[in-house]
Amino acid sequence: MITDTFSLHFLLHAAALLEERLRERLAKIGIRPRQARIIDALSRIEPASQVSLAREFDITPASMSTMTVRLIEAGFISREPHPDEARSNVLRLTTRGRGLLSEIHAAWRDIDALIVERLGAENAETLARTTRDLRDSLGGRVPGAGTTAPKDTIKEPL
Repeated sequence: MITDTFSLHFLLHAAALLEERLRERLAKIGIRPRQARIIDALSRIEPASQVSLAREFDITPASMSTMTVRLIEAGFISREPHPDEARSNVLRLTTRGRGLLSEIHAAWRDIDALIVERLGAENAETLARTTRDLRDSLGGRVPGAGTTAPKDTIKEPL
């Protein structure tokens, strides 16, 4: 059976290879790709409840809980009582977590540069536009960006 006849496999394989490169790059600062996305999103929407953050990523609160516990233990985010709701908590970036943002963005720029290097600028732009359109058509969005901001005003994370 030849699996290269399905376009989906090219996309999935390329995404896996890029994510591995990103994982290696982010390991230098002690985080994983999904943790980087959470830190970036939290920088735009903090303070945020764990439930609202889970909604932003379209995952279950239990899955978000697992991820946020690791980020809390690493000292990148904090959990504190909600100022208006005594039974709720909110998440915020710590100074240490906020300090990672420039390094996260540098890692993402490095991967963008790798794509341009391998495909050329025009093909890289076409790839970005096409995959963004696919994501949008499937109901995806940038966590923390809301639903009303125009696409060209939002710097999208990987």
